[in-house]
Amino acid sequence: MKWGILATGNIAKKFASTINQMSNENEQLAAVGSRHMDSAKAFAREYDILRYYDSYEALVNDSDVEAVYVATPNSLHYENCRLCLEHGKHVLCEKPFTINEKQAQELYRLAKDKHLFIMEGLWIWFLPLYNRLRNILLQGTIGEIKHISCQYGFVATGARKERKFNSALGGGALLDIGIYNLGFLRIVTGCDPQNVETTKVHINENGTDDYSCLKLTYNDGCIAESVQTIGEELKRNARIEGTKGSIFLPDFQHAKTLILEVDGKGPETIEYPVDINGFEYEIREAGRCIASGNSASAIYTPEDSIALTRLMYDIRMSWNMIFDGEIQHKPTNSLFQIVIQYCPNR
Repeated sequence: MKWGILATGNIAKKFASTINQMSNENEQLAAVGSRHMDSAKAFAREYDILRYYDSYEALVNDSDVEAVYVATPNSLHYENCRLCLEHGKHVLCEKPFTINEKQAQELYRLAKDKHLFIMEGLWIWFLPLYNRLRNILLQGTIGEIKHISCQYGFVATGARKERKFNSALGGGALLDIGIYNLGFLRIVTGCDPQNVETTKVHINENGTDDYSCLKLTYNDGCIAESVQTIGEELKRNARIEGTKGSIFLPDFQHAKTLILEVDGKGPETIEYPVDINGFEYEIREAGRCIASGNSASAIYTPEDSIALTRLMYDIRMSWNMIFDGEIQHKPTNSLFQIVIQYCPNR
């Protein structure tokens, strides 16, 4: 697959590095586009890319580019993905896919109408360890799931902090890293929550969230707790507790290890190392789908992607957290009877 990269930030660098390590799988970087020629040129030099452009429009007009990785800020994903599709390019878009459900539905519909592929790059969904985890849960090894917990937090400083919290760019901890937590919960449960309660949230001076704690309740009675923060270092661990045992993941994002404990047995450590850095699995899925003529993945489906987009939007609306320049849509789900405890002094 001949890839174009739209934008030149840190996540684009990780993607480019991954592609360059997949040359034996016929993956290659064809071009890169930025709003600034200096950035595009420096990026191209670093990752051995022949062509570089000072506009996204020029990138998508490159006839040699087959697929585009969209790595722009959150609020720009919709317009950038649409630009790519309208110019006949397949799309892998960095998470979160869009900032609301309507945008997500439009992109999936447009890709289907144009016989092009599009997918949100929620890369953890494709990790080998999660295939094993799904099988363990499907087999009922730990019984009925009763409780799930996960947390993810880091500290951002300087320009990175400004970007992460920028309301006009769709910033905040929920969309930036909370999507990993909520994605993990969907991997485990396979469904939407019945109810979501915000037990704590802090909205900063930029109008975006830097901390929240969510309690999610599912139809079968399972309760999940999710903590996401940009402002505090938290280990990215998760625990699943069932009626017959438990599963602990010391790092549920870079998921390589899980510890399975079944009642009456000693703990079993299960390890699935990744081939490169984890991004390779979503890239392989994109390539497989494109080669098969599919407009979407059957593993991480549009329904999964839209459900997570809707969930995050409804949570944000319950906080009255509307991004700068955002047109507010009516919350799509009345089940979010969210009790909010604000944390003014975090």
